Amino acid sequence: MLKREQLIGANFSFQHFPFRWAAEKLSAIGFQQMEFWGIAPHLDLFHDNRARLAEVKAILGDNGLTVRCFTPEQVLYPINIASGDSAYRKASVERFMRAADICAELGAAYLFLTPGRGLECESRETAFAHSVASINRIAAHARSVGVSCLLEPLQRLESNIVTNADELHALWRALDGDDIDVVLDIVAMATAGDSVGEYFEKFGKRVAHVHVVDGTPAGHLAWGDGNLPLHVYLAELGAHGFAGTLTFEPFGNGSYALEPVSVWRRCLEAIAPHFDQAEKT
Repeated sequence: MLKREQLIGANFSFQHFPFRWAAEKLSAIGFQQMEFWGIAPHLDLFHDNRARLAEVKAILGDNGLTVRCFTPEQVLYPINIASGDSAYRKASVERFMRAADICAELGAAYLFLTPGRGLECESRETAFAHSVASINRIAAHARSVGVSCLLEPLQRLESNIVTNADELHALWRALDGDDIDVVLDIVAMATAGDSVGEYFEKFGKRVAHVHVVDGTPAGHLAWGDGNLPLHVYLAELGAHGFAGTLTFEPFGNGSYALEPVSVWRRCLEAIAPHFDQAEKT
């Protein structure tokens, strides 16, 4: 059954506020653990340094927060681990190896990865091979510093390599090592026409993290702003014995970032009865 403590915070939608402000608000809401989105000005892969990392660690400590996974921005930035341009690809892998070091310093269990995307004019097989090689390098370095990796599929506008559960399974099976776990993003799942059951059929207990978001089916919306049956998905997660973590990822059209606390509180109010029901069964 799902438990309230499985729900963790995140700094999604807080990017226009200082990290200390975001951490204080997440702590006040009641979170003790978070997914850390690696975005400027909080902690991104282009401006991290010893002083900045020390400041972030102090803020986390001051607010009683620990980091479950570090999720560097990797869709909008000039970071692409599967790029058809070898120089960009190499630089991206190097930055993600640094991200693994940041994970270790933050005490995070996971580094969050996506497959990247190939050039639209090259074969998917070429891009797939680049993704596999890059993830293997990153995961090997992460492993050496005591960090595991999470892997999330993307939507077609974001990637031409992995956009559904079948493609994710193929990539996952092609990787070295047995410590790479899987993210179930509800909007990505819905837009691909996949189901919670399919994820558990393919990955079982390796489904370690869930992004709870509403959509139409796309959009990464706050609960209630879309039309996805989130209550059904939560019940299915509970029925499959999901024991990982969940968080919200409200991006929308950018307006959520104007008042992120109210958006998060709205999502918390919507999900609370579902955890209560799960715990009573």
